[in-house]
Amino acid sequence: MSGAEAPTWPEEFAARYRAAGHWRGETFGQLLRDRAAEHPDRIAIVDPTGGRRWTYGQLDRRADRLAAGLLARGIVKGDKVVVQLPNIAEFFETIFALFRIGALPVFALPAHRETEIRYFCEFTEAAAYVIPAEHGGFDYRDLAAKVLTEVPALRHVFVAAGDPGAFEALSDVPLDPAGPLAVPDPPAPGDLAFLQLSGGSTGVPKLIPRTHDDYIYSLRGSNELCGVDADSVYLVALPAAHNFPLSSPGSLGALYAGARVVLCPQPGPEVAFPLIESEGVTITGLVPPLALVWTEAAPSSAYDLSSLEVLLVGGAKFSEEAARRVGPALGCTLQQVFGMAEGLVNYTRLDDPAETIVTTQGRPISPDDEIRVVDDEDEDLPVGATGHLLTRGPYTIRGYWKAPEHNARSFTADGFYRTGDVVRLTETGHLVVEGRAKDQINRGGEKIAAEEVENHLLAHPSVHDANVVAEPDPYLGERTCAYVILRKGAEPLKPVAVKKFVRGRGLAAYKVPDRVEFVESFPRTGVGKISKKDLRAAASNGPDSAGGWSGSASAQPDAVAAAPPASTPSASNPSPSTPPAQA
Repeated sequence: MSGAEAPTWPEEFAARYRAAGHWRGETFGQLLRDRAAEHPDRIAIVDPTGGRRWTYGQLDRRADRLAAGLLARGIVKGDKVVVQLPNIAEFFETIFALFRIGALPVFALPAHRETEIRYFCEFTEAAAYVIPAEHGGFDYRDLAAKVLTEVPALRHVFVAAGDPGAFEALSDVPLDPAGPLAVPDPPAPGDLAFLQLSGGSTGVPKLIPRTHDDYIYSLRGSNELCGVDADSVYLVALPAAHNFPLSSPGSLGALYAGARVVLCPQPGPEVAFPLIESEGVTITGLVPPLALVWTEAAPSSAYDLSSLEVLLVGGAKFSEEAARRVGPALGCTLQQVFGMAEGLVNYTRLDDPAETIVTTQGRPISPDDEIRVVDDEDEDLPVGATGHLLTRGPYTIRGYWKAPEHNARSFTADGFYRTGDVVRLTETGHLVVEGRAKDQINRGGEKIAAEEVENHLLAHPSVHDANVVAEPDPYLGERTCAYVILRKGAEPLKPVAVKKFVRGRGLAAYKVPDRVEFVESFPRTGVGKISKKDLRAAASNGPDSAGGWSGSASAQPDAVAAAPPASTPSASNPSPSTPPAQA
């Protein structure tokens, strides 16, 4: 990894990780090649939307053909390609083709809209953008047309599913290479493999650079701890591009093991349960809101879920009460996951005592994962004390991509990553997550930066000031509450108008405030700063609770905000089923 793009591991650490056998010199392109050679006729990908069942041999050949076509179109090693695809087989064909030639997928989510996609394409100087024609009632071709006119570096838009319209169908790109695929400069194990999105607390997403060596080690370690082998069947219930369903152990972990990956178009029980029965699914991962829905639906379900051995729950803290329901309802072992796309991943072990599984968020994958729990002055705290989590290790990045100022704040001088999580460490080495130190909302597993939403609210001509905070929600864990001060003389606004304005600015639907309250002023601390602590307390107490520090006209939250996810999310009813960039 180029030090100019992002800080990398010092050689003394890299040498240690290689000597320990963590980094084995593997690449993703070779990984698929090896599995296809070992068992070409074993099913790799099941895509029920198209009735497709691709073997390892077929996936390997499709990746080669697409790689050859991309090379012919001038996409080469180091080029960035924004991939925004739902759970369809073409997602894997695309990313493995890019891995083969050393181009870097930039993993976008189906929920992202113009604001996010334009930024990703601009910041990375993306050469190409891969989309479906439509998904969830949204036309991605219209989005692509806008971005294409605004980002000069963007040369290609490929449509992987549906009518390509004015763009090129991905199915028209592949070429049959004459003999083995010839890549001019194939990627090395220490090269960047892809860029993931950070769930950070600022309004500007950071890009997380992951190498072949470090990410493959996290897959291998996850497989060992989760019992994934060639006989496993992994259900991708969450959006495929998220770190959690990619690597914990995820679809890439399953492919590393030579297992079968089953793509679930929607994560609700009505779609997932039939797939568990028909495909013999053995393991899957969910965020807490979905886990609750599944545990409530399972006892009355007519489908046979007995093949399911392990349910991983991560993306947000899983309450102890909810955790205790998983085994009785689904008949499988719960495995809690706590981690981040920046690196560190913790799992409860399959043989941990039941109390440990329901009350902690696990232990790190690697013996070389270094954990510190510190106070506000970076002084180490004793076991059992609550403090800030710092970490470094063989699969935790040493810096964000092209973000030197942010890196100076987010990493210590000796390479520890400041995760922003508040935790305590138990005597057994398990972590218990107590919350976040950053100004961030965790809405059903999606991390929302308060600053980003506030900036969009402030763009409204009638808004003088705005503050966004988290409020508790029994289903989502947290949802967003926006406190808004209108400009003097401005016409009164209704909450629905504010939400419509924010949504109209091209922001992902899950970031639109769940509740909007109009107030005359904000509470202040003793030194005159706005007190987000008091705002959060007011939000926790519900509508009209701001009256103690200002006259307020409150607005009830959307009814859908706390309802179970619909089978088909939409702009007005976003499903809370997607986890953050964290695992």
